[in-house]
Amino acid sequence: MKTRHFVLIVTVSLAMASCADRPAPPEPIRSVKLLTVQADALGTHIEYAGDVRARQESRLGFRVGGKLVERPAEVGQQVQAGQLLARLDARDLALGSQAAQAQISAARTQRDLAAADLKRFADLQKQGFVSGAEIERREAALRAADATLQQAQAQGALQGNQTTYARLQAETAGVVVGVEAEVGQVVAAGTPVVRLAQDGPRDVVIAVPEDRVALIANGHPANVRFWASANPGGASEGVSATVREVAATADPATRTFQVKLALPADLDVPLGATAYVRFAPKDRLAALVVKVPTSSLLKVADGTAVWVFDPATSTVNTRTVQVLTADGNEVAIGAGLQPGDEVVAAGVHVLSPGQKVTRFAAAATQ
Repeated sequence: MKTRHFVLIVTVSLAMASCADRPAPPEPIRSVKLLTVQADALGTHIEYAGDVRARQESRLGFRVGGKLVERPAEVGQQVQAGQLLARLDARDLALGSQAAQAQISAARTQRDLAAADLKRFADLQKQGFVSGAEIERREAALRAADATLQQAQAQGALQGNQTTYARLQAETAGVVVGVEAEVGQVVAAGTPVVRLAQDGPRDVVIAVPEDRVALIANGHPANVRFWASANPGGASEGVSATVREVAATADPATRTFQVKLALPADLDVPLGATAYVRFAPKDRLAALVVKVPTSSLLKVADGTAVWVFDPATSTVNTRTVQVLTADGNEVAIGAGLQPGDEVVAAGVHVLSPGQKVTRFAAAATQ
């Protein structure tokens, strides 16, 4: 039994000795994604999502009230100038026009009677049977009857116009983008029935936050790319646009400012298409800074740092940097980096100072 215990102790001792003499495994060489930083202008990487809209969009309604009996216009329908969009029941309007014509006839009869009386009393005055005062009264009666006739004629013209107002027609060619009333509904004068996007120039409409709207003004150039497939005309880099209108006040719900950009007149793009807008800097030389993605930042004891790659030794070491501000998904660096430095773009929390790495990919900021 003692011999067996002795053999076991010797075996364990030899095993422990061999483990103590075995060298530690070498630290693995990690593959990291590297980014070559360059000086760029603030705001060039901020992209706003918007949609394409018609430069002019009208909410069309009747100029008189009534019951809607016909609405041939449908959403998405292309219409031409003068085409019927909707129609009201015009029977009451027709009766009103007939009543106005009857009033015209009655007023004309009264005017003719007053004119005949004036002529008769004028003949009697010549014979000395009536005074001049009576003539003046007859002349005043004729003027009043003539004014009544003019009033009736104007009312008749108004009623005749209202009869035509029962038909809602497109004033210009365009596309129906909305229908807000159905057949059988009683609508008041001016109530929107059809929304019509007029043919012609197109705009891209975006919402800009309060801290960015001061950097945008009318005439500011921008680049617009479209989400659906390639851009019109095969321009994968997008098309040029110009700011046409900046809202004076913020939207009460979103607290953003609406900005409209004019697209090229010959650009064929569907209404409602999703667009992405990127503005060119106003003064590219005045705001050039080094920018890195937020994934490159590392919190250290004395502030914020990034891993900088040394191509001579293929190692990485931390370097403290001064962060100025955020710029989309990037941050602007005020000090600590120079254009051409290579920094680790991702996986910064698994590295150690002086660690050897291999280059996974290299890219330059746009």
